[in-house]
Amino acid sequence: MDGDRLPVNGIELEVLRRGRGRPVLLLHGMDTVSPSARFLDLLAHEAEIIAPSSPGFGNTKRPPDFDTVYDLVHLYLALIDDLPFERVALLGLSFGGWLAAEIAVACRHKLDRLILADPVGIKLGDRESRDIADVFNLNPAEVRRCAWHDPAKAPSYDEMSDDELVIHARNREALCLYAWHPCLYNPQLKNWHGLIRVPTLVLWGESDRIVTPEYGSAYAGLIPGARFVTIAEAGHHPEIEQPELFAEQVTAFLRK
Repeated sequence: MDGDRLPVNGIELEVLRRGRGRPVLLLHGMDTVSPSARFLDLLAHEAEIIAPSSPGFGNTKRPPDFDTVYDLVHLYLALIDDLPFERVALLGLSFGGWLAAEIAVACRHKLDRLILADPVGIKLGDRESRDIADVFNLNPAEVRRCAWHDPAKAPSYDEMSDDELVIHARNREALCLYAWHPCLYNPQLKNWHGLIRVPTLVLWGESDRIVTPEYGSAYAGLIPGARFVTIAEAGHHPEIEQPELFAEQVTAFLRK
């Protein structure tokens, strides 16, 4: 069902729901998940997908003074506790992968699987090294080149409806609020990845230049027992560019 609302600690989250089966909480990336995204329907064959829009993103209102990554982390910890399931799988895309990693560090009682797709969130190099492309200051054409294996698959602003353009602008504004400084990472997070105890799959687009596969391999290496898998002919959004391969990897991991 699309267009649902999910109350958590006084906040009404917009949420997409698809499928039946094993519950999977899906945290969106720098943009909210489109209801027409093919990977949603593919995953829904074997799982119940719960995909909220974070406060400030999509059609979820942001409360006053709700403006840090840790506001989001605590919100989703509360949501996981509220969900009527003994255990849930957590799937995070890009920015949502950062949130999912933070949540997995703190939550050990209800998570049974963790899937991270091209997550940001950690700093690996020294002060002078840029691990993550500066999506806030790069030319939009360069961001598109870095993010997509085939830039023609990127969303076209000319083809968006007025409502879709408003959502995209809200998403951009919210991302800047939560993640502009430092740019898309928490300096301390990599020190805590070793506390993640759930089985973890890290998926990466081979052509990703927002965060490269080398960054992804190092990211996975910090999580005990994590499996690292690359997806060919995909950039920062493998769930969009290669939905069948993406869903195949996720569902196989959930079955184990």
